[in-house]
Amino acid sequence: MGFLSTLLGIFGFGIGTSIGLLIGFFLFIYSKPKTVKEPVPRPLYELDNDQLLDILPDIPLWVKCPDYERVDWLNKFVADMWPYLDKAICAQIRSATEPMFAEYVGKYQIEAIEFDNLSLGTIPPEIHGLKVCETNEKELVLEPAVRWAGNPNIVLTLKLLSFRITIQLVDLQIFMAPRITLKPLVPTFPCFATVAVSLLWKPDVDFGMSILGGDIMAIPGLYQFVQKTIKRQLASLYIWPQALEIPILDSATVAVKKPVGILHVKVVRAQKLLKKDILGTSDPYVKLNLSGERLPSKKTTIKKRNLNPEWNEKFKLIVGNHDRLGMQFVPLKFLTPYETKEFKLDLLKHTDSYDPQDKKQRGKIVVELMYAPFRADSGKLEGTQDGYSRKESGFDRTSDSEVFGGAGLLSVLIQGAEDVEGERHNNPFAVVFFRGETKRTKMIKRARDPLWNEEFHYMLEEPPLNEKIHIEVMSKRTGFSFRSKEHLGNVDINLTDVVHNGRINQKYHLIDSKNGVIHVAIKWVTA
Repeated sequence: MGFLSTLLGIFGFGIGTSIGLLIGFFLFIYSKPKTVKEPVPRPLYELDNDQLLDILPDIPLWVKCPDYERVDWLNKFVADMWPYLDKAICAQIRSATEPMFAEYVGKYQIEAIEFDNLSLGTIPPEIHGLKVCETNEKELVLEPAVRWAGNPNIVLTLKLLSFRITIQLVDLQIFMAPRITLKPLVPTFPCFATVAVSLLWKPDVDFGMSILGGDIMAIPGLYQFVQKTIKRQLASLYIWPQALEIPILDSATVAVKKPVGILHVKVVRAQKLLKKDILGTSDPYVKLNLSGERLPSKKTTIKKRNLNPEWNEKFKLIVGNHDRLGMQFVPLKFLTPYETKEFKLDLLKHTDSYDPQDKKQRGKIVVELMYAPFRADSGKLEGTQDGYSRKESGFDRTSDSEVFGGAGLLSVLIQGAEDVEGERHNNPFAVVFFRGETKRTKMIKRARDPLWNEEFHYMLEEPPLNEKIHIEVMSKRTGFSFRSKEHLGNVDINLTDVVHNGRINQKYHLIDSKNGVIHVAIKWVTA
């Protein structure tokens, strides 16, 4: 019975994989149901209650549920593509099942397991309705209702001792409700990096199985056992939140540089620096640059007329640029997390240490570095908020003393706005005000629903508890005008929820705007 369970599991894997791959490659699929005979059309008013109840399961979801849309155009597309999809999916099933079969060869006197025939038939699946779900994340969620009454030709041959046993799958029928998530949305064609397919509930699967010409499904109790095994196999693989993920774009193509931790830097001293002043001395100071990050610049104090200065000053994620006495860089791969390491570095003119022209001695600098990566659970979000709000929630929170203190990175993503409209012009941009810093997005010309998708970073020494971030949406006339700017709305966002939850992703109604809404995602991460 153990081998039979495994064999049924393989059939279930093949069924699930075929549907998953089909959805993954073409996002959603369409088909025509198998009919035994042409039905006789009858008006609904001629049907009694029992007859109406009998036909309800066969009515497409786009008829019963207003959230689902009719997609006849997609049916036609998949029907035309089905001969090619059939071959592509079957090739994937063969490659996926070969190692499974190989595990049993040599056991239980089995000499070989192979497909004699493998085809999904001529009848494609059918989508009875398609629902598009909106989220606040950079993703697109589709929920089609899929039915497939197919005529597959799947024959598996089992060579056992001198016997050749054929197992045939017949009369396959499947009803399932997958959730297809295209994520993340990126500005590289086809504009999403991965297709994730999961099942919202256990699918209804019905089929016959013929062994040596006889229908073994007629054996009492076996049909229920097979149904249970197939559903359990599919559920273990694909029931939400588990998913079959199909990569579409190479990860390197869509990689986004994101902060991964905090670099604690102690600038200790420098030795034998170059003489840059006329009087034969220098006024040195140090700036540190974390490559690839656009964070505010900080620097050490200036040591007047000193070629061997000592600072002993500590910083976090410092960036900058100036007329250099010399420079150096340290790859983070040389650092063990949470371990302080001292480096005594020769100062260079630039980072190309192999430049044959860079032979001049520029002195040395001594620094202590400690890399603290962000915690894996930092920024965890219990759930996104889909509604609009003007003020923060009034739910009870843990006390401030229970919140993890210390340095961290506040990331503010201005995604876009809706229904923002000025009296004289409509070229919106967003301005972010926080702790004396002002940052702004690009301007979108002639737009009421601008999309910015711009992120700003703030390195903070402590959590921004009981602080607010102020965001304004402005419009600017592109030509010359005495009244070139116009205020379209603003919002103040309390950051206490961000610190406690790690992240918020919400749409806010704009104050001083009739219908304007701004979409903001804020994240707080600590090491």
